[in-house]
Amino acid sequence: MIDVVIDERGVAEIVMNNPPVNALPVRGWFDLAEALRAAGADPAVRAVVLRAEGRGFNAGVDIKELQAARDFGALVGVNRGCAAAFAAVYDCPVPVVAAVQGFCLGGGIGLCGNADVIVAADDATFGLPEVDRGALGAATHLSRLVPQHKMRAMMYTSATATAAELHAYGSVLRVVPRAELRGAALAVAHDIAAKDPAVIRAAKESLNGIDPWDPKRSYRYEQGYTFELNLTGVADRVRDDFGR
Repeated sequence: MIDVVIDERGVAEIVMNNPPVNALPVRGWFDLAEALRAAGADPAVRAVVLRAEGRGFNAGVDIKELQAARDFGALVGVNRGCAAAFAAVYDCPVPVVAAVQGFCLGGGIGLCGNADVIVAADDATFGLPEVDRGALGAATHLSRLVPQHKMRAMMYTSATATAAELHAYGSVLRVVPRAELRGAALAVAHDIAAKDPAVIRAAKESLNGIDPWDPKRSYRYEQGYTFELNLTGVADRVRDDFGR
């Protein structure tokens, strides 16, 4: 589900591979977080490329796992797992380059929004369909990708934005044909890896230190409303209606 390869130049490729749509179950989110933490803790690693195999980058959480759960254990687990994975991207001591193809939805936005650099295929789309699933969350991270009012409109309507739109906003560094995505992301990561590693690690820490708000704290605040919607039964009703 999560594969890791480190090349001779110090770039770790962390690859999500969970067909058919890379929607991760509880265990998958924690495994991803652990892979990111391990890569950052390795002194030989100078940069990380986070990418995926298959049709899309990430479709968020495994809704079927939530629907099959007999209590709120899976909900708590997936919320904690997402928080851990998003934080692992943000806290990774080296820069994380996200390589995005196809759909980037829900939890995928959490990963990209906390990445240091985003390279996208020309077929990539970004969105938060949470309201259609009776949930909230990751507006914290979407607001790092698009302007405030665009984020609100996307949140309320479940609309998506294209890679070209995000490139125009400056949040996506490059848009390339899908066949060139991995190479383009690795090229950026290798440029970073060629710099002095002590300086780059200091730069990552300093940039996190000047962020206007803490995305981990902000995301946890959002999660409270998801729990409320589930406890009141609203989430089940909306998910059931959406699935019909």
